[in-house]
Amino acid sequence: MDKQALYNIIEENAGIITALSDKIWDFAELSMEEYQSAEYYCKLLGQEGFTVQRQLCDIPTAFSGSFGSGSPRIGILGEFDALSGLSQVPGSAQRQCGVEGGNGQGCGHNLLGAASFGAALAIKKAMEAGQLHGTVIFYGCPGEEGCAGKTFMARDGMFRDLDAALTWHPGDTNEIKVGASAACIQVEYTFHGTAAHAANDPFNGRSALDAVELMHVGVQFLREHMPPNSSIHYSITDGGGVSPNVVQSGAKTIFMVRGETVRKAKALLQRVDNIAKGAALMTDTTFTFRQIDGTASTLGNQVLEQVMYDNLCQTPIPTYTQQEREFAHALHATYPPELPGDLVKVNPTVRAFVQRETDGGKRDINDFILPYYPSTAYSPGSTDVGDVSWLTPTAQFTTATWVSASPGHSWQNVSIGRTSIAHKGMLQAAKVLAGTAADLMENPALLAKARAEFQEAAAEGYDCPIGPELIPAPQNSGSM
Repeated sequence: MDKQALYNIIEENAGIITALSDKIWDFAELSMEEYQSAEYYCKLLGQEGFTVQRQLCDIPTAFSGSFGSGSPRIGILGEFDALSGLSQVPGSAQRQCGVEGGNGQGCGHNLLGAASFGAALAIKKAMEAGQLHGTVIFYGCPGEEGCAGKTFMARDGMFRDLDAALTWHPGDTNEIKVGASAACIQVEYTFHGTAAHAANDPFNGRSALDAVELMHVGVQFLREHMPPNSSIHYSITDGGGVSPNVVQSGAKTIFMVRGETVRKAKALLQRVDNIAKGAALMTDTTFTFRQIDGTASTLGNQVLEQVMYDNLCQTPIPTYTQQEREFAHALHATYPPELPGDLVKVNPTVRAFVQRETDGGKRDINDFILPYYPSTAYSPGSTDVGDVSWLTPTAQFTTATWVSASPGHSWQNVSIGRTSIAHKGMLQAAKVLAGTAADLMENPALLAKARAEFQEAAAEGYDCPIGPELIPAPQNSGSM
């Protein structure tokens, strides 16, 4: 179909899409607590004629909105959760907390979900006009920032019946995401000891805090012996109290273990478990542990990536006013300018291109498209999009909604996320998603090629990083 017709639909509904994004920015709800956001989405989807399903996979804030029937079935993924402690006045180039101790959309999920909704809306209206046929499904995926909502949905069979899944993420570049990301498993260890007076009878005490600290020391020594492309992160969530004259009877720590695959992450986690056992033995304490969440590594799909790249190139790059550029410049000045890290890893040609286009990283807004180079490059970060990619062909991209080289999970991202700069990148993303979905609906051969590539890459099958007993719950321990 005529792509301009899809773009026109998105522009005609830009007010609805932008209002949705800003409303989610205002809500700024944490992982698995996005009740207002989910309700707003579900009402809007219903008003626009989608068939709404709530509480997918028994997750209160997971939902979908579908339209059409039959094949192909194209899923468009949306997110909407925020991060703690990042409340910020919008449109300010200075750190200004909006609500003391409040949350903020430091990863731009207000934009992510709204653009995905906009793309689904455009496809729906094109289907109503008889220009496209099949089924489009918008997925409201909660808890990306610390609970891996898509993993729980994937574990329960969601996404398997799709012909393809499409998504995007706010960023500081216009590019196709290539290669693989790490698998990740997050576990909480709780040590149990015996309280005692730290001066009068410490010999009767058994310190859970000592056990936590010894466990951390043991993991530090493990780092030398970890496989390549593995990493371990941790935090002490409960040190046992604030009284130093008490032998701490309880303490908690969370470990996040990453590996190239779920299998490798599980193997590394087993070694961390053994260190916990040793720490308990050394301190004469006991411990319990519970898995919080996990994500699988990401499978790329070069067939879908090429279609998505073609649509990225076909979609007009936003233009910016002098006022927008001045704000971007002021925001850019709040951190040291540098080349965006993800841009320079993939290919020497890409590095040279970025160096030239950004004037050595000095450009405030990256208003160019990064060349697409199919790659198996490895990213040390993790995303629950990985779990979707093991169940159906999946592709993703970024558009420049943030200032060049903007630090992730930052107040700068919160500030710009409710401005016209972010809105323009969001609407661009909606157009790329809609154009890609339309191409797949109109060309069964593309879907067949993408499926063949997927079946070869996923031949070993989906190794879900969480067990059937795990229940998603608010954790708010941070993003993957």
